[in-house]
Amino acid sequence: QVQLVESGGGLVQPGGSLRLSCAASGFIFSRNTMGWYRQAPGKERELVARISSDYSTKYGDSVKGRFTISRDNAKNTVFLQMNSLKPEDTAVYYCCAANALYVPSHWGKGTLVTVSS
Repeated sequence: QVQLVESGGGLVQPGGSLRLSCAASGFIFSRNTMGWYRQAPGKERELVARISSDYSTKYGDSVKGRFTISRDNAKNTVFLQMNSLKPEDTAVYYCCAANALYVPSHWGKGTLVTVSS
């Protein structure tokens, strides 16, 4: 049974940083692309970042240069380091496992990130 459990969300001031974690189980983590998506109120879910099994990465345009995705295959965990946070980064952040075509196949329940003074 695939499980993805996010942690690390919370309230942070503009310009601050947060690090999200996603612990995975139930599948061969090292062989899968892992990703982070986010969904703000009234908006569609959008790609934040993804990291492939070969460690190649892709970022959404709005987070390039501020966010960094990484993975630790020994711990079956994917991370999202978020720096220089802006109010528009406020959203529920979801971890996902994706198939070979980068289509998400499993989702976590999400963690809320609120950027506000």
